[in-house]
Amino acid sequence: MEKDILIAPSILSADFSRLGEEVRAIDKAGADYIHIDVMDGHFVPNLTIGPCVVKSLRPHSKKIFDVHLMIAPVDPFIEEFAKAGADMISFHPEAGAHMHRTIQLIKSLGKKAGIALNPATPVSVLEHVIGEIDMVLVMTVNPGFGGQAFLPLGDKIRAVRDMADAAGHKNLDIQVDGGITPDTAPTAIAAGANILVAGTAVFRDGPDHYASAISALRRKSLAA
Repeated sequence: MEKDILIAPSILSADFSRLGEEVRAIDKAGADYIHIDVMDGHFVPNLTIGPCVVKSLRPHSKKIFDVHLMIAPVDPFIEEFAKAGADMISFHPEAGAHMHRTIQLIKSLGKKAGIALNPATPVSVLEHVIGEIDMVLVMTVNPGFGGQAFLPLGDKIRAVRDMADAAGHKNLDIQVDGGITPDTAPTAIAAGANILVAGTAVFRDGPDHYASAISALRRKSLAA
């Protein structure tokens, strides 16, 4: 059975002066997840938000808070983000010494665990943990900034799906983040992804256009 296609607008592209309103707006516009990019200026060359902001945003939506941690070391901050209201926590294998232990920590806090793969991170790192995780996030840009061009990594997305299927983990979610637009979304979906993160493509034209932007992504994806 095919998985539903889910749209996860990234608030990295939102108006930071009115984040609560922006989260309410994309929720109302049809977002399935609220994607929250956390950057530390060390693991990636940018600084964004911390647990206190996630906590302040939590009352504005009941949708899944999908928190992508681009921070190193990652383990000391996981509990804070879990308590702040994250539902899904994704991290990069390079950001901690023991990937399996980090997964166990996330699960022990009652949250779903995801592994994020940078463009140059091989799919093989998933081999011994594929059955323990809920999601793989395939980055189709190098992380750190919004608005970058999509890297055509369809073969990599397909390799993740094939690995999950071979392991009997047919419910694994595959999320793609980076340069997602109505033009690039079908490539990701056709390769096996089912969750699309989109920042600029959703937020670019302002709140009056959020619903149509999300609808365009979903429509093009369903046609893939």
